[in-house]
Amino acid sequence: MDYSKYPVRNILCIDLKSFFASVECVARGLDPFKYPLVVANPNQKGAITLAVTPYLKALGVKSRGRIYEIDKDIKYFIAKPRMNLYTEKSKEVISIYLDFISEDDLYIYSIDECFLDVTNYLKMYQKSDSELALDILNTIFEKTGLTATCGIGPNMLLAKVAMDIEAKHNPNNIAKWTYNDIADKLWTITPLSDMWGIGKKMEKNLNKLGFYTLKDIALSNPMMLKDKFGVMGLELWNHANGIDLSKIADYKILAKNESFSHSQVLFKDYNENNIKLIISEMVEVLTSRLRKHNKQTKNIGLGIGYSKIYEDGFYHTIKLDNPTDNAQEILNYCLIIFDKFYEFLPIRKVTISYGDLVTKKVVQLNLFNNIDEEKDNKDINSTIDEIQNKYGKNSILKATNLLKDSTAIERNKKIGGHYK
Repeated sequence: MDYSKYPVRNILCIDLKSFFASVECVARGLDPFKYPLVVANPNQKGAITLAVTPYLKALGVKSRGRIYEIDKDIKYFIAKPRMNLYTEKSKEVISIYLDFISEDDLYIYSIDECFLDVTNYLKMYQKSDSELALDILNTIFEKTGLTATCGIGPNMLLAKVAMDIEAKHNPNNIAKWTYNDIADKLWTITPLSDMWGIGKKMEKNLNKLGFYTLKDIALSNPMMLKDKFGVMGLELWNHANGIDLSKIADYKILAKNESFSHSQVLFKDYNENNIKLIISEMVEVLTSRLRKHNKQTKNIGLGIGYSKIYEDGFYHTIKLDNPTDNAQEILNYCLIIFDKFYEFLPIRKVTISYGDLVTKKVVQLNLFNNIDEEKDNKDINSTIDEIQNKYGKNSILKATNLLKDSTAIERNKKIGGHYK
């Protein structure tokens, strides 16, 4: 592949190593590389390890495992999570980044991970990107006692993957990948879930198609992936080839166009078995709003917030080639995002957004659309909307709304629906 047409920037992806556990060790004057500390709820049976020190990782103890899974011969100590402390420490590190670069060139990806675009600073500092990265990592350690790892790449994707895959194994905790490293380093990643953006569910789906390495995906037909996974399939193919056109600025620009969104805080833990019912119901709510305003969306976003103890989650969007107000199509895209990024943790919040809204003028069909089916769906949806607008949201329900995990009836009551 000819990479000469793709932009080359100097992107750093910096992650704070074993963040929660390291913060707890530093607060106690302990060395996280020599001390066996686990961050978990000590009073919870079967508690999940939110973080473990590098010392324990070297012994095979995993983060996000269960306490009872730790080998009985390994001695360890438990620290109760202190999210306020971790947030304050994260802010300290972010202030260090801002000593080196402008806020415009910083993207906060999570509480312990950030992207920095240092392209326009190298000449000023008279340093290479690797030298500047080392200065930043040393400053973090000097001021906070925390160890960080850094991936460097010509785009955000390769910087992130270099950090995830290689940096932690290098003596200086830094790894730089270029387009020339794609065949030797990116394509050899296996299992596929080791790749940023491919979760366990997506890995299983890809394995069924005969894909076991990034090279398998990179050398496949991108149109086949698009047919299977929609626009997410094309993104998957691009990423397998090390292509990422996104910029930090893209994440910092507030959307100027009209958008609809809907969030729901759940009153119990949900998982992959029952959360899809909630997502489906929320898609129905937002899609009804699209129809009411005669709008269609070209940008679908799904956010998942995990149980409060994890202070974690994800939010990702899919940009569509053509606008839609079809609930089933939108639901399919939401589920693709979910399957790709879900980490098998208890879920307490769901957010769905429709952006890039356009006024619906005509129905654009392709050769594979059934015109009669499109018209029938439109008539049915219009009839349901009319009934619910007149008699309340709970006046007509789907059978799935009666399932025990559904929140539709109670949610409709709170927003003014009349229960019949």
